[in-house]
Amino acid sequence: MPLKIAVASGKGGTGKTTVSVNLQYFISKSLTDEVLLVDCDVEEPNDRIFFPDSKTTSTLEVTHAIPEIDRNKCLFCRKCVDYCEFNAIVVIPPAHFAEINASLCHSCGACSVACREGAIREKPHPLGKITTVNTGIGEGIVEGRLEVGSAMQTLMIKELKKNVSKHHRDADSDEIILFDAPPGTSCPVVETIADVDYVILVAEPTPFGLNDMTLMVELLVEMGKPFGVVINKAGLGNKEIYSFLKEQEIELLGEIPFNKEYAGKYAEGKLLQNIDPHARRCYSDIVTSIERRLLQDEGINYFKW
Repeated sequence: MPLKIAVASGKGGTGKTTVSVNLQYFISKSLTDEVLLVDCDVEEPNDRIFFPDSKTTSTLEVTHAIPEIDRNKCLFCRKCVDYCEFNAIVVIPPAHFAEINASLCHSCGACSVACREGAIREKPHPLGKITTVNTGIGEGIVEGRLEVGSAMQTLMIKELKKNVSKHHRDADSDEIILFDAPPGTSCPVVETIADVDYVILVAEPTPFGLNDMTLMVELLVEMGKPFGVVINKAGLGNKEIYSFLKEQEIELLGEIPFNKEYAGKYAEGKLLQNIDPHARRCYSDIVTSIERRLLQDEGINYFKW
């Protein structure tokens, strides 16, 4: 089965995407071409900007079922309102008004079950797009992009991962799949990391960075996910984050130093190529640490050094 690794962070701006794209580059150049990057930040996917010569190979329109109410059949009994857990249905009996708010609906189908009169029918509604991109690095990128105005990030990520699994589920595969997760600790992040084998948690050594990393650590512990921490912008801020990792016995996978050259490359949408050996060694350290953890837990060497 493919090895699934998520790259996550407790907050935006820590360098999660930097680690994701450069880790794919390192693995493809040093270990194996069988490495796929999946951009799960569906509200604003941006992994592709680091590959200016990339080409789209396929695009899939994704829809979800949104119910509609036939007022000619509706008895305005409000059973559907009682069944809906997301307050997406408004029924006003005196006014003979019944409507479903598509932006709140989670396509669970409960209202259709509740309605005994057959007044509710489901129709496809645009959710977003799944795009496969050839970047010339590994197996490229698959990104999900949510329809503008939609709040269904979790559902879009679920469809994105389903699409990836459909095309990358060979039981004998040595493939590595990297998931670039959305920032934060909310439902979209939980959906992204739900079935991964390992989580790389990217943090920065600042008070805000420590606070949000702590929240992410609590989530990962609750979900029972093995993880380690990469400190980006090392040398900036203070040492409190290192004390926290030591106290909690959390593995430090590597450090990426705070460097204006790296920041400039990121701002220009470039990979961290042709840089000093220390930064390259960081990605080697990350892979070595994950390999050691997986060998310890599962006895499997995915990376095959």
